[in-house]
Amino acid sequence: MSGDSQRCYHCDLPVPNGANYSVVIDKIERPMCCPGCQAVAQAIVDNGLTDYYQYRTQNNELSRQLVPDELANLELYDNPAIQKNFVRDAEDAAKDGGHTKQAALILEGMVCAACVWLSERHVMQLPGVHKFQVNYSTHRAQVEWDDEQIKLSQILKAITEIGYRAHPLDPNRQEQLYKKERSQAIRRMAVAGFGAMQVMMLAVALYAGDYQGMEINLERFLRWISLLITTPVLLYSSRPFFIAAWRDLKMKTLGMDVPVALAIGGAYTASLWGTVSNSGDVYFDSVTMFTFFLLTGRYLEMTARQRAGRAAEELVKLIPAMATRVEGKEQNVVPVSELVQGDVILVKPGESIPADGIIIEGSSSVDESLLTGESLPIRYKKGDQVIGGSVNIESSIHLEVKAIGQDTVLASIQRLLERAQSEKPQKGSSWLIIVNM
Repeated sequence: MSGDSQRCYHCDLPVPNGANYSVVIDKIERPMCCPGCQAVAQAIVDNGLTDYYQYRTQNNELSRQLVPDELANLELYDNPAIQKNFVRDAEDAAKDGGHTKQAALILEGMVCAACVWLSERHVMQLPGVHKFQVNYSTHRAQVEWDDEQIKLSQILKAITEIGYRAHPLDPNRQEQLYKKERSQAIRRMAVAGFGAMQVMMLAVALYAGDYQGMEINLERFLRWISLLITTPVLLYSSRPFFIAAWRDLKMKTLGMDVPVALAIGGAYTASLWGTVSNSGDVYFDSVTMFTFFLLTGRYLEMTARQRAGRAAEELVKLIPAMATRVEGKEQNVVPVSELVQGDVILVKPGESIPADGIIIEGSSSVDESLLTGESLPIRYKKGDQVIGGSVNIESSIHLEVKAIGQDTVLASIQRLLERAQSEKPQKGSSWLIIVNM
């Protein structure tokens, strides 16, 4: 029994220390190694297919394949080679032997400030997590953790457990998420708007019938037509409200979507009963219009939030993807991620400088307007230090790489920008400003 408790009952993989996932199978609580196995096992139980565990002859690879790919792929983020691109040592990492790490994440599924509060509270309860701060305007999170106590994949899985999706910051992927979010919002808003217009026309006829009289069969017909038009609005356009409300209720919190879902669901249920029983009033026009106005407001908020988040993204795009590395007499084009401190690179006129470095050969003018705001190019010569992300203008120069990735000046500017967007002013700071003035 003790041996079984250390291995997942579903896939037979070892259960990580501190993991608390289990499913009651055949009236016995069975241990699971991750939320993926727990979800699949629970689905098997709910559908009455527990004989699967009795008839299987061994815990083969098939059971492991039932784990969602997204959860399984989270383990890849623990690879040091992959973390090199987005994980850095914390400022006080030297105090604990370099175990404290920092990373920037993108969170999907955030709809209000309550989502920020829920995710921050949930992750901060994990052992080994020192800091987890979410910026609602950009949907980015800054996480700091002790790599000896907890792995990054475990943090990502914990976020997945409460209904959100998290992955390392990738500007290209974030732009894809922005487009997907906009297209979904527009489709839901279009369905709600079309339904609201049609139901409102029918509602006007019903309101007029209450004053001037209407045949009972015609009134019943208009009610059923309104029900048919409102149902797709409820099932498709209002779906995000109900999903977010159910997620909040499972976590025993009351977010903004809980009263919204109650209002829409209650009005629709009352109207459905009134239509079927042909008694009382119906509120299909309120359901559709309320959904449409809420979706419109969230769409406007989403576009403003995405514009605010593009400032940091534009800084990331200043770094080119490839660089020309000089090795003796050979010149090789390599990914910027493969550069190391001390490499010699060639930057031709018109190219962006891929990393912070010192000019060891040549001289040229460099455009730093996107970084410093200086409109005129600055002349640099041998021995001068240049900033990654700036543009070489006149002639070719050779640089010795001094800083790459998260250690560059551009990365520091980006971190300061993200910090300014995410941190809240301290209490009393406004009074200090007034006193200083």
